[in-house]
Amino acid sequence: MNLLESLEWRYATKKMNGNTVPQEKLDYILEAARLAPSSSGLQPYEIFVITDKELLEKIKPIAFNQSQITDCSHLLVWAAWDGYSLEKIEATFHKILADRGLPLTQMDDYKNMLWSMYEPRGKEWQSVHTAKQAYISFSMAIAAAAEQQVDATPMEGFNPEELDKLLGLSEKGLKSAVILPLGYRDAANDWNANLKKVRKPINEFVHELN
Repeated sequence: MNLLESLEWRYATKKMNGNTVPQEKLDYILEAARLAPSSSGLQPYEIFVITDKELLEKIKPIAFNQSQITDCSHLLVWAAWDGYSLEKIEATFHKILADRGLPLTQMDDYKNMLWSMYEPRGKEWQSVHTAKQAYISFSMAIAAAAEQQVDATPMEGFNPEELDKLLGLSEKGLKSAVILPLGYRDAANDWNANLKKVRKPINEFVHELN
């Protein structure tokens, strides 16, 4: 299937059958998430891959007892930086420049300009911005999962503060943004499995300003 056919195939799976996603498919999905664009190339987020059944059982009530949490093969958690700092920006730019074989001072002007924009806006704005960047990666993972015929359920339905505490994210300077169970649909027991996909018609969704 091409990408559009894969996206037509996918849906927000409500019931998974517990089967395991092969490692090569998981790797493909995670690589798509890693290659996603991010503002200034900062990638201000990390992904936690959870398969431990005891930990998933602890996460389930945090996610309003949604069964996909424990029936999935892998649970992916996008955890975004809780804010920016000059040191974080500099460290990322130094890594980019080192990998490209360029002088570490080459992006200093841009680094200082970026921090002059981000710093005055405060931690709350910064954490929202990093979460938005995480969502770009998240969307790439969803598309890649569809390409691999792996079911996925985008979830904001969880208590981020409790999940952060359980996973020790605050100590790492991170905040959970969104989670994604991966697995395979239990179509016979999933009320959402065979419903028609409904989206806005293109003429209501796209507005051309010529």
